[in-house]
Amino acid sequence: MKIAENILGGLAGAAVLNIVHQTIAHFDKDAPRMDIIGEEAVTRAFQNADAKPPMGNTLTGLTLAGDLGANTGYYAMIGGANDKDLLLRGAGYGLLAGIGALSLPSPMGLNDEPVTRTTKTKILTVGLYLLGGLATALTIKAIRRYTK
Repeated sequence: MKIAENILGGLAGAAVLNIVHQTIAHFDKDAPRMDIIGEEAVTRAFQNADAKPPMGNTLTGLTLAGDLGANTGYYAMIGGANDKDLLLRGAGYGLLAGIGALSLPSPMGLNDEPVTRTTKTKILTVGLYLLGGLATALTIKAIRRYTK
């Protein structure tokens, strides 16, 4: 059950991250746009494979699926902590993911401007990943309590 609870927790965290991210992006011009960086990465991957990159809704869907999958796997590792340390571990993983979202695009040859454009954008980026980590920890904690 432990693997399943960790994956479900990771999926919950990834879903919270994406839902809140997309909601903020509709209302705030300074919102981070990790989705734009993701679309650039998907497009580049297809180009590197000498394949025609998807466009429109297909590109958006592939990017979202990849993002959910990657974040689910990453956040699922939070479940390696005991119940007492879950929130701290969730916060740590979330903060590290947020810092990575700010610092990794440029060295990977991607445009980091969608997440580094303003100080507010940077804070929101880190905050969104922190929220995902905490949502994961709380979900795993709830599942463990329910299944005991």
